Amino acid sequence: MAIKRDYYEVLGVSKNASAEELKRAYRKLALQFHPDRNPNDPQAESRFKEVNEAYEVLSDQSKRQRYDTFGHAGTQGMPGFDFGGAGFGGINDIFDMFFGAAAAGRARSGPRRGSDLRFDLRLSFEESVFGVERELTIPRAEACDACQGSGAEAGTSPQTCPQCRGSGQVRRATQSIFGQIVNVASCPRCNGEGKVIERPCRTCGGTGHRPGEKKVRVNIPAGVDSGSQIRLSGEGEVGPRGGAPGDLYIVIQVKPHPVLKRNGTDVVYELPLSVAQAALGDTVEIPTVDGHERIEIAPGTQYGKTIRMHGRGIPHVRSGRRGDQLVYVRVVIPTNLTEEQRQALRQLGGLSGKPQHIEKGFFDKFKHVIGLE
Repeated sequence: MAIKRDYYEVLGVSKNASAEELKRAYRKLALQFHPDRNPNDPQAESRFKEVNEAYEVLSDQSKRQRYDTFGHAGTQGMPGFDFGGAGFGGINDIFDMFFGAAAAGRARSGPRRGSDLRFDLRLSFEESVFGVERELTIPRAEACDACQGSGAEAGTSPQTCPQCRGSGQVRRATQSIFGQIVNVASCPRCNGEGKVIERPCRTCGGTGHRPGEKKVRVNIPAGVDSGSQIRLSGEGEVGPRGGAPGDLYIVIQVKPHPVLKRNGTDVVYELPLSVAQAALGDTVEIPTVDGHERIEIAPGTQYGKTIRMHGRGIPHVRSGRRGDQLVYVRVVIPTNLTEEQRQALRQLGGLSGKPQHIEKGFFDKFKHVIGLE
């Protein structure tokens, strides 16, 4: 009997490879050794089946964990435990004993569901605020055209498993010190699917799927933020051998805005003002998510003052109610003054060498702003 190669070696990845790295390696090799690209090449067909088998195990988290622990033996089911003739048939028997067959006997039957997919979508700041419709091209496994997803060679079809008679489960009665224990487990011959394939499809190697892609349209609601997820049911990868497709999860990543920042549903903007603007007042144009708007700066505006623009923020994803835009005033103190500017500031007073008495007058506020008190 030929010795099976290590699945990680088959895909050419390390043992700590991520799901994305596994997928990339699988797609590259599947395309390289696909029977359509290598007609009448038994070696390529064998490698294609080997690659599919390796990916089917390593892409399933539970199967991968068993494989990492027990090697190829783990892919055929968890090994039994020997308790010195006590009559236990395996770990499921222990669960049966204490929790009943319902706890350990939930064996999977029927075609397996396809894998869920994740797609990272980058949006501009404005798109995240107001929402957008996008058409996405999703790389995913598609049903094999040659076998219509059944995994069986054209002209044949999957047959009812003779061992479990289509139930996908096998029962085994064992004797223990507590009496007879009935263990229910997935059928080892059909892996719980209830069907066996005598002649696997040469195109897909019996998996029932092939690498492909699909275009989907998705409406991104207004108000999403980085980390928001949108679930599209049934848009994931097709299940092996006719199994139901998985789901597609779109994860949002928002590009930062050059000057606007987000705080919940509020938008924050730091407004730089000159000393004269803050002291004398002004009408200034500022950016908002709705475009540029002009706001009034009152005379004597202090450093750190907050101006609230109601309803100019980000819509709540569910209610649609918009937050506010918060404008924080930052007075810019000049560092390179001309002599005329220095004389003008000296005429305001305050260079007495003594702490200034703080009053409510306009010029006292002005001196405080320019840092002369």
